[in-house]
Amino acid sequence: MQQTTGQPVQDFLDYLKFQKRYSQHTVISYKNDLDSFFYFILNQFGETSLQDIKTTFVRSWLATLKEESMESKSINRKISTLKSFFKYQLRQEKITISPMTGIISPKVNKRLPQFVDTDAMNVLFQHVEFPDDWDGKTQRLLLELFYNTGIRQAELIGLKETQIDKTNNAIKVLGKGSKERVIPVSAQLLKQMKEYAAAKALNFEQYDKTCLLVTASGKKLYPGYVYNTVKKYLGLVTTIDKKSPHVLRHTFATHLMNGGADLNAVKELLGHSSLAATQIYTHNSIEKLKDIHKKAHPKA
Repeated sequence: MQQTTGQPVQDFLDYLKFQKRYSQHTVISYKNDLDSFFYFILNQFGETSLQDIKTTFVRSWLATLKEESMESKSINRKISTLKSFFKYQLRQEKITISPMTGIISPKVNKRLPQFVDTDAMNVLFQHVEFPDDWDGKTQRLLLELFYNTGIRQAELIGLKETQIDKTNNAIKVLGKGSKERVIPVSAQLLKQMKEYAAAKALNFEQYDKTCLLVTASGKKLYPGYVYNTVKKYLGLVTTIDKKSPHVLRHTFATHLMNGGADLNAVKELLGHSSLAATQIYTHNSIEKLKDIHKKAHPKA
């Protein structure tokens, strides 16, 4: 029997890239999951057409992943990849029934997202000294942008000067799936961005003009630079386990919710496609209410 999975997989990846407009990182994740699955099928069951892949084959693969001590969250992602892949094949009429029917995702213990408390963020921006050089300017603005806007790491790295709306005190961010959203910024942050852009033009004869933030050599920021900056400065003000750019995104959302922000507004600011992803922040708000109740109520 001839192996017929190669082209359907490529067609599916092209669909994700060109029609769904998923990021390269996301498409690579899908590809890795599918490569892993079809490698297992080939090794265990020999060359198998899409139509001949059974639910039991999928269950065998998932059982192997569990035996390898893979976390439920990772297994769920792989299940989601396969469900999307076979759903696409159904629409393309490559198969008549999906082998994912009856496949149930394992339960995942939901962990509340970690965030930095307000006092620690105040210490960071009011008392921590940043170096009086280009890296110091860049690192401070980088942290201010993360905390004040909740943007993702990739969105910050790709942020252009042309995306700064000086008239309306906002930035236009190109998020996942190339969806644009508008995030209001304070007059102070707008001033910092304008001063940074002006200093950049004075400090560098040549620099990457495609983005707002650049390194001391005038080049576009890269993920390692951003991550190490956040880790270094959060390490000065907080003892939480995770000190990553995404923690500052969580911090932005949690502080908004704790301040009484509407859930739908937070959803729009974060660029979430559904409320389900945003609702995790309501749990942190409830934890704060519990703490207030415990401290303030005589019967608590």
